[in-house]
Amino acid sequence: MTSLTEDWPDDADGGVFRRLVEHGFDFSKPHSVDYNVDFESWPPVQVAIELLESLYGPVTLYDPDEHGDGYIQFQIHDRIWTQVRSSTKCGAILTGGTFDTG
Repeated sequence: MTSLTEDWPDDADGGVFRRLVEHGFDFSKPHSVDYNVDFESWPPVQVAIELLESLYGPVTLYDPDEHGDGYIQFQIHDRIWTQVRSSTKCGAILTGGTFDTG
């Protein structure tokens, strides 16, 4: 069986997880994490917002401003690795759907 750290991707996300382990982070306990969802165009269509709300509960929309493009944010309170799998599922669902704003 591989260890948890061997299963992590060799990218920025995996690097964050490895640094958390180095600092004694307890992955067995639930933690709250904010997730941001970016869209190619703004505003997102209502069906995309409703999908996120059905999966994760309340979401907050942040309109584009001088600091960047708009995004939707939601929070998950669970074990981190459970959250990673859940957010990966969300990305696959949103990528697989057609959410044109025009």
